[in-house]
Amino acid sequence: MSLSYDSILKSQRIQGSVIRRTPLELSRTFSQMLGAQVYLKSECLQKTGSFKVRGAYAKIATLSPEEKRKGVIAASAGNHAQGVAFASALEKIPCTIVMPVTASPAKVAATRAYGANVVLHGTIYDESWSKAQEISKSTGASIIHAFDDETVIAAQGVIGLEILQDLPDVDEIYVPIGGGGLAAGILKAVKSKKPHVKVIGVQSSAFPAMKKSVDSGKLESIRGQRTIADGISVKRPGELTFKIIDELIDDIVLVDDSEIVKAMFLLMERAKTVVEPAGAVGLACLLGRKPPKGKKIVPILSGGNVDMYLLGQIVAKGLTEMGRMVKIFIVLTDKPGALKEVVDVISSLSVNIVEVVHDRLSSNIPAGTAGVTLSLETESPKHAERLIANLKQRNIMFKIVT
Repeated sequence: MSLSYDSILKSQRIQGSVIRRTPLELSRTFSQMLGAQVYLKSECLQKTGSFKVRGAYAKIATLSPEEKRKGVIAASAGNHAQGVAFASALEKIPCTIVMPVTASPAKVAATRAYGANVVLHGTIYDESWSKAQEISKSTGASIIHAFDDETVIAAQGVIGLEILQDLPDVDEIYVPIGGGGLAAGILKAVKSKKPHVKVIGVQSSAFPAMKKSVDSGKLESIRGQRTIADGISVKRPGELTFKIIDELIDDIVLVDDSEIVKAMFLLMERAKTVVEPAGAVGLACLLGRKPPKGKKIVPILSGGNVDMYLLGQIVAKGLTEMGRMVKIFIVLTDKPGALKEVVDVISSLSVNIVEVVHDRLSSNIPAGTAGVTLSLETESPKHAERLIANLKQRNIMFKIVT
């Protein structure tokens, strides 16, 4: 197979009714924020919660009967794992998935629920990939690569076709990049018919492997750092994906975790949409770097499989990033009514007390006093400023923790 526009059309036919055609909807909220027409491509609503099922299904559906008999194996941090497991269950073939030990427990559980045998190995994708190759050699199982495969890339490119079909006059598309399969497929689909449409890749600043490779003109490996965007934490891009992206991409932009948190928070609060960190980087890029006015812009929300514990942290951190959560520490005289005075000031300003931690025993708390840490939810940064000003006017001694 040679990757072409026709191969992407063929993949669209293969996906048929098995793969969901995800919505492309205008977001009035983000359009007003950014001064552009922002359409959200919600692959987070795809079967298994991610675009990855497109490539997995297309690859498995085209295996020979003998290859299907021997089964398949894949390495993934979670979304590709679920896609391969789901497609294998449809085809009723054996499936083994190698996942990093750091993978989200929710993604591991979901992969097993589809009937896959899960092997936990390594801390990032690249280490899991090496283990998958080792198992493939000993069992004869076909490797379903997460991104560096022409059939997989073509299947991801169907998203580009859908965007062009639903929004023919699109101006810019923002695509998350890890190994590069999604971006490579979309680039092939979009640039083949409308080369003037800008396609901007977005990576986590903790794992900028593709950007570094494109900047240098050759494949590069990186060490990587800690990030919540595990779905795009890839040390080395694919060879096929790099060639396509290097040739066709308009730009690659980096975002950090704080920008990702803000995008996830706003998607939940304003769009009522749960998106995982890797899936939110396109919107994070737009929010941090305002696009040209009036353009029709599509950020791809590539997945929605987020750990529930992380989601709780996103809400708290999102409130803080938006200036709507303030944590203060106060040392009070340990007597009746001391805390009430502070609470009265807070409640008079309609500030919500989220948490109170009362401490008399720590060594840094003087005898006869009590340390109180208050987590406070405000409407806006200006509301928080009014609260702080009022506390100072009442001569209440406090320290801002966050």
